[in-house]
Amino acid sequence: MNNSKKSEHAPLELWGGLECTVNRVYDDYHSQVDRNGHAHRTGDIAQFAALGIRAIRYPILWERTAPDGVADWAWPDERLPALRAAGITPIVGLVHHGSGPRHTSLVDPSFAPQLAEYAGAVAARYPWVEYYTPVNEPLTTARFSGLYGLWYPHGRDDLTFLQALLVQCRAVVLSMREIRRHNPNAKLIQTDDLGKTYGTREMAQHAEFYNERRWLAWDLLCGMVGPEHFMWGYMTGSGIAPDDILWFRDNPCPPDIIGVNYYVTSERWLDHRPERYPEHTRGNIGGTPCADIECARVLATPTAGIGPLLQEVWDRYQIPLAVTEAHIDSHREDQLRWLLEIWEAGKQAQLNGVDLRAVTVWALLGAFDWNSLVTRAQGYYEPGPFDVRSPQPRTTALAPMMRELSDNRPLSHPVLRGQGWWRRPSRFTCPPIATQSALTSISADGHRLVGKDARPILITGATGTLGRAFARICRERNLAYQLLGRQDMDIADPGSVERALARYQPWAVVNASGYVRVDDAENDVERCFRENTHGPAVLAGACACHGVHLTTFSSDLVFDGRRGDDRRGDPYVETDSVSPLNIYGRSKAEAETSVLERHPGALVVRTSSFFGPWDQYNFVTQALAALDGGAVFRAASDIIVSPTYVPDLVHSCLDLMIDRECGVWHLTNGQPVTWVELATRAAELAGVDASRLEPQPSASISYAARRPLYSALHSERAVLLPSLDSALGRFLTQRSQPVQDAEVCYPEPFVELYHAKHL
Repeated sequence: MNNSKKSEHAPLELWGGLECTVNRVYDDYHSQVDRNGHAHRTGDIAQFAALGIRAIRYPILWERTAPDGVADWAWPDERLPALRAAGITPIVGLVHHGSGPRHTSLVDPSFAPQLAEYAGAVAARYPWVEYYTPVNEPLTTARFSGLYGLWYPHGRDDLTFLQALLVQCRAVVLSMREIRRHNPNAKLIQTDDLGKTYGTREMAQHAEFYNERRWLAWDLLCGMVGPEHFMWGYMTGSGIAPDDILWFRDNPCPPDIIGVNYYVTSERWLDHRPERYPEHTRGNIGGTPCADIECARVLATPTAGIGPLLQEVWDRYQIPLAVTEAHIDSHREDQLRWLLEIWEAGKQAQLNGVDLRAVTVWALLGAFDWNSLVTRAQGYYEPGPFDVRSPQPRTTALAPMMRELSDNRPLSHPVLRGQGWWRRPSRFTCPPIATQSALTSISADGHRLVGKDARPILITGATGTLGRAFARICRERNLAYQLLGRQDMDIADPGSVERALARYQPWAVVNASGYVRVDDAENDVERCFRENTHGPAVLAGACACHGVHLTTFSSDLVFDGRRGDDRRGDPYVETDSVSPLNIYGRSKAEAETSVLERHPGALVVRTSSFFGPWDQYNFVTQALAALDGGAVFRAASDIIVSPTYVPDLVHSCLDLMIDRECGVWHLTNGQPVTWVELATRAAELAGVDASRLEPQPSASISYAARRPLYSALHSERAVLLPSLDSALGRFLTQRSQPVQDAEVCYPEPFVELYHAKHL
């Protein structure tokens, strides 16, 4: 970290941050570092250092270290020296969206002096630590805790909001005073979420209020709030004593660096016509019914993003800045595109004269349950540079991008040559609004558009369910692709493969073709092995030669089912030995070996029992159609499988491909069920009468090929797909929607971080 005055040409630094919230909801605490496992893993720090970050926002949180008033220093004694040894400057956080130990709260006057006492103890123990954020996002936390009632103490009024804000800001001042008693050179990096509010003419007064309120925490710390301040009348009129406000003018503690946290939901649109918008965006401001929605979801002309906001902060305070949180909850390519956009905006801000020090890649280990603003522990997870759903944190494509940024190297990932969802036509959740305000669109030049110069993903299997699903979802995700039939590329013909690779110059290939008729394969061995074994091997060799990533598919039928002899055995994992019972299974098992021998960097996905909303021939669709029509539907009662929802499979495969994952992966929607159980569950969720569903033993079904009675799959690498019930619920919703060839709005996950209403 550069401690000296910023020179005009000093490079933008890359920092990192851990999502480390310890928020209280009534009597329950939600601790992110416990859920992401960092609390118990020491090896993470070496992985962080490998990213090339210069500094890290690191939690030495009051609630975790001294929950009962007596500090246990064992954890920070281990972690802070490890960071120092790794060459990473810690920016120590003491409260992160928290309300302190159980005996206090954000509206308790003793909160501030007690946090200051803890801050002094931290500084006394680690006098070499220079950078502190005693309280993260005091304005945002006050809104969530005092105005919206989401977090403890669950206030829902202006007075509680303002009390929580003043208590936290006073805690910052007193904490820095105590810290500087032990380290006079200690510096304050004060963070908050910075956005902007726009709106219709009828909502202009409310938008102006929100745009002034966003500065309030920084203004207080800088001693800028007095009777002349825009918010003075609001504060005193809400019940705040003038002396409590003027205390900050007499005790200023301006930040040494202002930390700007910015999300795709930070910029808001207020509209006096709530009926135009989804139900969850509607509310009431000052007696005016209105909608409050992210600008990205409604404005025909996108905002220019963080760049002008950085200029606003600089113009207001003339204090050095850092982007202290840059993260989006989205598919992997858009996570990369978001970081690139923030980074480029930061560099442009520097050229414009803004003293911007760094961009912080937030949520190094991802984040849990921010789609509910951490009010519920439901297990919703969004990865960052590392994905903690694996036994050890697994690097995603963000990690190599960070190393390229930190080394000032050209960015190499092909998916960066495309616009993120927040700038594409698919972003709208309602008819777009054309505004006459001074919104400026980011330049949509060739660097961002997916065009002829963007290297595509080649997808084989143009006539198959899986190939068409990959094409559809690549289109949704703005990933360049070419969908090929056999006439375009015969994967078993080396010459045909070479010609296709030379023509399209792909960066990745998805082999979604193959012989799929399990029973016919018993008498069609040569053709089955040509399509399922020889073809993938040819493709693997060619892709390896040209440095192209390959994804190909295997099956649960590589297993013999003996694990299920006890009827509910443990599902098969990636390292279990294969032992197929039929020709089809043999063709897939041999393909796995030959592909990985020729291309160790290939991704081989074992999956099973497809169902999806875009074809009429899968088991779930046929079962519901028959039962809904009053017909008898028969299903095997003794074959146990792991159903797979095709959209979930494709999304996860694309993320793994972008991460350049390799080896064998099991991807299914998890829960082992019999075919009759799957039909029953789908019917129940659909509200369809299942009384005409008839279970039958597999022995009564005329299969030409032997099938394992148990082929359930589980992953020891990571469980990436949602639950079966989640998949079935989304299947029932999506199948009722008309099939469109045009780009469509994303499915999950699109409840973004900080989807907080101003209402």
